[in-house]
Amino acid sequence: MITMNPFSLQDKNIIITGASQGIGKQCAIICSELGANVILLARNTERLSAVCNSLKTANHLYFSIDMIQCDQLEPIIQKAVQTVGKITGIIHSAGVEMTLPLRSMKVEHYQNVYAVNSIAGFELARIVSKTKYLNDEGGSFVFIASIMGVLGQMGKVGYCSSKGALIAGVRAMALELAAKKVRVNSISPALVETEMAHKIFEGISDEAKAAILKMHPLGLGKPEDVAYACAFLLSDSSRWMTGSNLVLDGGYSAR
Repeated sequence: MITMNPFSLQDKNIIITGASQGIGKQCAIICSELGANVILLARNTERLSAVCNSLKTANHLYFSIDMIQCDQLEPIIQKAVQTVGKITGIIHSAGVEMTLPLRSMKVEHYQNVYAVNSIAGFELARIVSKTKYLNDEGGSFVFIASIMGVLGQMGKVGYCSSKGALIAGVRAMALELAAKKVRVNSISPALVETEMAHKIFEGISDEAKAAILKMHPLGLGKPEDVAYACAFLLSDSSRWMTGSNLVLDGGYSAR
């Protein structure tokens, strides 16, 4: 008989990037409901404040930061640790979408998309894994990748490769950080109903929308679908899981 919640995040301190909207926002809500103290990072201060104030308990923090500016990460983490204690988990949800054919791609396009989707997450993991910031019992790092990093799609060489790099980096980090009792995993969703998805739909025809929907046998995902998966990976229920890429795509890759 189970007498405790195996998915509890009680008293865990979790950093969430991209927390002002979409998947990151939903992760903040779910993690706080499961008992975690969350440290929210995103660019928009007003939206961050609204998310933080909407959470049920009060022991949460938020910091406005452009994730490209990696030099600002460590001072923020240092302040967070001083306030709520050492970090037990991260969710790197911040990301940018890019649709541009190969012939139009320039070096700066790759640099911009990699800076947020891949490098910022790697740098966050590097800093948090320092002994002075990491919980003494270890922790769990979760990275939001994409099914596009597994399968690829025309017109998305920059985006797909940045997410593919994230998935590969997760495997390497999992091996390197296991000695510190840190588990590292990624989640690869297909299209989720977020503000980013709505912008994509606004710029395409009804026929294109129908084609996208047809690619998802179970329909488009909801932010909470990904947030619950993140909560599982952050919880002790997944204590034997590391170096994995959890495909969460409504059947997209099964076609």
